[in-house]
Amino acid sequence: MELALIASLLIGAALACLAYAGSEHFGRAFAFVENDFTDKLRKMRTRAPNLRAVLICWLAVTSAVFIVMWIMLGLPIVGLLVGVLLFCLPWFILRRMAERRQEQIEDQLADAMVSLSSAIRAGLSLAQAMEILARQCPPPIAQEFQQIYGEYQMGKTLEACLAEAKTRLQSENFALFAAAMEASRQSGGRLNETVERIAHSVRELQRLERKIHAETAQARTSAFYMALMPPFFLLVYYFGLDPEGTSRLFTQLPGQIMLATAAVLNVLAYFWARKILSPEI
Repeated sequence: MELALIASLLIGAALACLAYAGSEHFGRAFAFVENDFTDKLRKMRTRAPNLRAVLICWLAVTSAVFIVMWIMLGLPIVGLLVGVLLFCLPWFILRRMAERRQEQIEDQLADAMVSLSSAIRAGLSLAQAMEILARQCPPPIAQEFQQIYGEYQMGKTLEACLAEAKTRLQSENFALFAAAMEASRQSGGRLNETVERIAHSVRELQRLERKIHAETAQARTSAFYMALMPPFFLLVYYFGLDPEGTSRLFTQLPGQIMLATAAVLNVLAYFWARKILSPEI
């Protein structure tokens, strides 16, 4: 008991010294994570006023998990890996949610441009057409048009509203759409025809993306099942074929290093395969 207490105190002192020595780098890394979380939440139109406190609490939880697995279970390498995965899990989930919202906006943009063209052809002004889009388009793109039209009603110029929307959405298709509206307003061209041509181009790009997505669906499924195979075989060997030999991967330091390295490489291989099978057009 005394040895465990002394070991705990020494480990705590070592971690405190390490944190003090790398406080500057740690602060930069934490600021990067906080800014990335803020950006993703902003894209999803969600506010988190206590984000820093939540991140600090979550970091404390993951650190506690690491310390418990290190001191009580004797799994320092596995504990470090689990702690890193736990800390990165909310970031990964939030990133995926933001990406899905962006994909929904891209899919809805072509239909919104066709609706805008029809409204202008019917004799409405550009501001009136934007109001119709804000009321009739489905979410999430309706939220973007509502903000554009709301800011325009508050006194901002339409060019400024579109420029802010381009920065906020970071969408090439929307940037092309906004550039066409600005050029039409300045030169007095036929906006409805220009928007229709852009909508046709966007739909063709979406058709190609869906075709590629459908043709690579089986390969992505195979990559997912291949990523599950190492944990599956680990469980098979641990509970059936060779429990004693497999347990050494957890109880001995070289085994923990091998296990953590295999887990990291397995995760990297899966995301690399997803990246290769999701080409950008």
